[in-house]
Amino acid sequence: MIRVFLIDDHALFRDGIRSLMSYQDDFEVVGEAGDADHGVPEAIKARPDIVLMDIDLPGGKDGIMATRQISLALPETAVIMLTVHDDTEKLLSALKAGAQGYLVK
Repeated sequence: MIRVFLIDDHALFRDGIRSLMSYQDDFEVVGEAGDADHGVPEAIKARPDIVLMDIDLPGGKDGIMATRQISLALPETAVIMLTVHDDTEKLLSALKAGAQGYLVK
């Protein structure tokens, strides 16, 4: 079973991803958050295999900062960035922060 944690500020998007994963026997959504301030400590506590992380988040931390924190705390967890932008600089920053890759929403 692949354990997934979702961090994205759009509740409808999180609901859609959670719903899609519920049809897959190999995936289990173990938690979710709408911002990094809540998501980072919850993800660290949940110890997922994968974190799907929005690159642009409200609050004090963006997805890049959150990725760095999760990657340091859980090096075995893969962080995959989610974005609607084609901003090469942000994506490279996310990869340098520890993201394993990215998906366009």
